[in-house]
Amino acid sequence: VQLQASGGGLVQPGGSLRLSCAASGSIVSFTAMAWYRQAPGMQRELVAAITGDIRTHYVDSVKGRFTVSSDNAKNTVYLQMNNLKPEDTAVYYCLGRRGSDHYWGQGTLVTVSS
Repeated sequence: VQLQASGGGLVQPGGSLRLSCAASGSIVSFTAMAWYRQAPGMQRELVAAITGDIRTHYVDSVKGRFTVSSDNAKNTVYLQMNNLKPEDTAVYYCLGRRGSDHYWGQGTLVTVSS
């Protein structure tokens, strides 16, 4: 399974972006899918996750601003990001977990700057 992340770009503070993570196969068999981000000089951190039974988890810094969702028919997971802040600037990665296997997509850069 390959994961393809897209949707990053340059946005002003307060703006919105929607990231997409498209899988080459069905995502139904994934235990969970998640979005991570890595800012320059920082460790990669979990941003949001969604399980097969549609439970969601968010890091505190994005609660109320980001929403993770999935579309099984399109084999795609989304991250809607609203009210973006400069500290959200990072490369965003998607991850699919199937049992003990982890599948990473390539990153997509999000830059929040005026």
